[in-house]
This record gives sequence, C-alpha cells and structure tokens, in this order.
Amino acid sequence: MKSLQQELDRRRAEHLYRRRRVLGSPQGPLLQVDGVELLSFCSNDYLGLANHPEVISAMQRGAQQYGAGSGSAHLVSGHSAAHHALEEELAEFTRRPRALLYSTGYMANQGVITALLGRGDTIYQDRLNHASLIDGGLLSRASLKRYPHNDMATLANQMDAQTGGESLVAVDGVFSMDGDLAPLPALAALCKKQAAWLLVDDAHGLGVLGQDGCGSVDHFGLGLDEVPILMGTLGKAFGTFGAFVAGSDELIETLIQQSRSYIYTTALPPAVAEATRASLILVQQESWRREHLQQLIQRFREGAEQLGLSLMASETAIQPLLAGTAERAMSWSRALEEEGLLVTAIRPPTVPEGSARLRVTLSASHTFEQVDRLLDGLGRLDQGAPS
Repeated sequence: MKSLQQELDRRRAEHLYRRRRVLGSPQGPLLQVDGVELLSFCSNDYLGLANHPEVISAMQRGAQQYGAGSGSAHLVSGHSAAHHALEEELAEFTRRPRALLYSTGYMANQGVITALLGRGDTIYQDRLNHASLIDGGLLSRASLKRYPHNDMATLANQMDAQTGGESLVAVDGVFSMDGDLAPLPALAALCKKQAAWLLVDDAHGLGVLGQDGCGSVDHFGLGLDEVPILMGTLGKAFGTFGAFVAGSDELIETLIQQSRSYIYTTALPPAVAEATRASLILVQQESWRREHLQQLIQRFREGAEQLGLSLMASETAIQPLLAGTAERAMSWSRALEEEGLLVTAIRPPTVPEGSARLRVTLSASHTFEQVDRLLDGLGRLDQGAPS
C-alpha cells in the first residue's frame, strides 16, 4: 500500500504542499485571513460584486421565497423559476438562443465534453487549458491531442491527421494562470474548415472583456456561428457561484438529455440564482467597473516595468510574476504577507515545471493607492532572474 505520509512529506520538501487559509470576512480588498487583516491581490472577484449590497439583498429575498436549498436535481423537482429566469437572461446576455445552468464550471466542462464525444472521436486542447477541460477530455474516452500554447500551426497539423469520428477543440478564452487570450478568430476559422466543435471556457473573460462584459468571444467580434459552445462561470466577475453553457437550442437539449454532470446532481440553491440575476444587471449597467479595472491594470504594468519585474504578456486582470522555482515563489509570497499583502504562489502541477509564479489579480474594488502599495512590496523582493 502506498504511504500517504511519505507523499505528503515529499510535497512539503519540494515546496509544493498546499494549505487552506481561513477567512473571517467577506470578499474584498481587505480580508481577515487566519485572524490577520491582509490586502488581497489573489481573488477572482474581478468586478467587486461578491459583497455588493444589491447582490446580497437579492440572495436574501431568494432565500425567503425559495428556502435555503433546491432539494433536487433540475430534472426532478429542483428547477425553480429563479433558475429558469437566470438561464433566459444569460442567453440574452451572451446573444445565444439558450443557456443551461451547472453547479460548477468543472462540472460544466466535463458535462459538455462527455455528452458530445466518446471513443473514436478526438479532442484537441491547448497545453495551458484549465484542469476541468483536460479532465473532461480524459473522461470522454476520446483521443486527447494537446498542442503547444496558442500554436495554431501544430493544431492544424494534428487536425489534418484525424481520420474519423467527431472532433472538438476546447480552449480557455483567457488563460487562468497566464492571463493572455486564446487566438479565437484563428481557432474559429480552423474549426470551421475542419467541421469541428469549438468550446470556449470564458471563466476569466466574462464580465471583464467585450461590450457590456460579454467576454473574450465578444471581444473578438465572434458569435454563435464561430463559437458554438460557450462556457462561463458565475463565481468570478459575477461574484456568486455556479456556471452555465450557452449555445443553440439543439446543443442545450442534447446536454439536458445526455450531460451526466447536469442530470445527476442537485441544482444550485435558487437564492444563488437570484443573486446572480442581480449581479448580471450590475455587470451590464456599471461599465465604470471595467473601466476602472483597466486603469488599475495599466497602472500596475507601468509600475512593474519601472521596477524591472518579470511580468508575463497579459492585458487582463491576471498579472503573473514569474519566480521560476516553487521555493522562490513561496519565499516571495511569505515576504509580501509579512508586509500585509496576500498574493498566492502558484506552483506545479498547476503551472509547468520551472514556471512557478505569483499570480497577482486585480479587482475593480481596488484603489490606485492599494496597487501602489503592492508595487512597493514587490519592489522590495529579490529582483534577480528567475531561478
């Protein structure tokens, strides 16, 4: 029998051990973490809606009307009017015929891929895709082909070599650890040429990019014809919880019939759906949040350049600072925490070996002064080349 303790000890020795922190406050720039107040730069609450009073009030009203839980799966007795209304509003928001709620983004990606593909089919994935897309491909039992990050030439060659079965390209719209965008126009053109599905996981683009926050697909001026499958999460820029898939009527009906992670799980609490309906309105109406976020990103990148920091090529709220080794990333994170700053170290296997980093994330709820405070802290770190 494998020794679990030996494996835990190995992870500690290699600076790969993960530990949970206990929060005693709502999401926001200032968090109570293990009883200490820290200025946080590691949340995905990009628009600052997780603790918005209108979102909280909507959840409270939803709980009063529907109770605390949904009680069942969507196809049994758990699909409430709140769920149905949110699906219709998400479909309109994404300019697609229909949308389908899932309990998590992980379940949505697995549910789509396994419903559409099986043995004899092929799925193509960027090497930096989120784990939920990779695991969905493995679970589908389709042949899994991975191509170097944003390498369209390699992907085209891989697709040319396919001899039979259905094909699907799955990709992050905004890559969660690098912050850069997928070349969606080129991917859409290639998929059209090859008669392949294109699935875009826009967890980190929706709410932040595009007109009214419609995401990376809208940012590139693409629609349903170019990107037939759009997955979005609700626990990031929308500030609540859950996920959805948007697409054609035929796609959504297929998922209702065949997506195991939709069929065989309890529906989101209706109160969460009501909270998300409120946040969806704020995302569209309060464009100042995106504008302020872009100003913060610009200020951070300009300040980091002046300090000579090794930032990656990202124009989004995700701003990774390469450290190289896991040990160095952890050392940086601890040093910042001693100055009252919370910035998470990201290590393998979440990122490739040798590319451990600090993953700085900015939010519309941050101030310019808080970003300057972060830059001051980063400026006092060891600025040598990544080890």
